Amino acid sequence: MCRYKAFLFCVLSLGLAGQALATPITYNVTVNTSSIAGTAGALDFNFNPGPLTVQAASLQILNFSSNGTPAGSPALTGDVNGALPATLTFDNGTGFNDYFEAFTFGSTLSFDLSLFGPALSSPDGVSTSGSTFGFSMFSDAAGTIPALTTNTTDGFAFTVNVNLDGTTTVNNFSLQTSGLQTTAVPEPGSLGLVSAGLVIALAALRRRYLPN
Repeated sequence: MCRYKAFLFCVLSLGLAGQALATPITYNVTVNTSSIAGTAGALDFNFNPGPLTVQAASLQILNFSSNGTPAGSPALTGDVNGALPATLTFDNGTGFNDYFEAFTFGSTLSFDLSLFGPALSSPDGVSTSGSTFGFSMFSDAAGTIPALTTNTTDGFAFTVNVNLDGTTTVNNFSLQTSGLQTTAVPEPGSLGLVSAGLVIALAALRRRYLPN
């Protein structure tokens, strides 16, 4: 009976570990835009796959808040839906997925970033490129003059790479931007430990019920 209970515990733990790995990876991004307050500029969000074989991934921009104001209608390209301040949803199914909108800056803006999908929850081990989220601000409505960034080549203020092993890597090119991960990162060895426990429990059951 004890061995049977141990087996059930391991099965339950393995299921819970699988659920934990499927939890979206989330970040809270906050930008102090007081130095460009009143500027009639633009915002840009994109989520694009790398050039080689890419596993499916999705992204949402949630809880957008600012005392600045959008100006006009947004331009959407590729697999992206929604309009600020409501939720934006991106997939990496096409080569260029972009949301661009003219925006008059206030003193601050913030949003939550949620990354999910097979590339994060169950990496396939055969893909050869990841995907990248990029956030940019511009001091002109045409989107040609990057603002609040040291990355004058690409114009990004903040990026998140989805790596081949399902982890993410942040690059912050803006002193005014803060991006904090708000989901717990699963311990890399946790699933392995649960699996090992399951193997031990199965072996114990086998010894218990095999004839001598």
